[in-house]
Amino acid sequence: MPLLHWLFLLVIFFSLLILDLGIFHKRGITPSFQKSLGLSIFYIVISFCFAAYVHLVFGGVKSQEFLTGYLIEKSLSLDNIFIISMIFSYFKIPPAFQHRVLFWGILGAVVLRGILIGLGSIVVNELAFVLYIFGGFLVIAGLKMLRPQKTDQDISQSMVLRIVKKFIHVNHDLDQEVFFKKGAEVYQDKWIKTCYTATPLFLSLIMIEFVDVVFAVDSIPAIFSITTDPFIVYSSNIFAILGLRSFYFVLQMMVDKFKYLQYSLSLLLIFIGGKIFAVHFLPITKVPTSITLGVTAILLSGGIVASLWGNKKTS
Repeated sequence: MPLLHWLFLLVIFFSLLILDLGIFHKRGITPSFQKSLGLSIFYIVISFCFAAYVHLVFGGVKSQEFLTGYLIEKSLSLDNIFIISMIFSYFKIPPAFQHRVLFWGILGAVVLRGILIGLGSIVVNELAFVLYIFGGFLVIAGLKMLRPQKTDQDISQSMVLRIVKKFIHVNHDLDQEVFFKKGAEVYQDKWIKTCYTATPLFLSLIMIEFVDVVFAVDSIPAIFSITTDPFIVYSSNIFAILGLRSFYFVLQMMVDKFKYLQYSLSLLLIFIGGKIFAVHFLPITKVPTSITLGVTAILLSGGIVASLWGNKKTS
């Protein structure tokens, strides 16, 4: 893949970050539902424009791979958003401060996923059988999603949180939109040492980064099961992640309305993992990307329609 296309992708990414930080959001202000919805639509439009760019430069198959990966990553972010909401609730992060945590959390996620995708590309290219491991993992993950999920997870018992608190001094005051505060500690009642202490904002950021790594274990094998092209894998991840900030504030108010979408996602993971084995056991060389995209769109839209219909019947 020519370096020029990677540079173009990075220019779009950093331009959107600058817009988000300097224009779309003002510190200390809780974004409204209307604004968050508008920004979510804006990021979706930008993503489809990039898909058109991929279509013009690389052809229809690559654009279909990009859209399939984008839809899957965007859909899997629903569970990610639910956990993020739990983290903010546990640390009592006010909505006005949440955007700052999400901004740096997503920036970190882009870097971490870049590393994971780079390593994944090397492994897949050198060891082709790894794709079958990915496929089996996705089928198992899809089957697990069919079971009811626990909603009462105790974040205070997280190993990551306990480790962080063991090595970093924590200040539980949350009166400013900062990750660290300058404070003082008294040693043996004789002298005072000035130091920086972490605020709940920093602890929530660490937890969100950890959650993204956990969810990447599902999402990255899913996209590698569709294409092994690093540019398509990474770009679909970036565009799905970029709109997560505004998407979070929208879905936080609507997540309960899509109760059947989880089953659509589980069937989608089973399908994506299963098609890897289908190529091996059936007299076909590859499941066409257009079919994968179509199945993805049908399953996700079906879950949304079923959820809305179910809400309408119970209201």
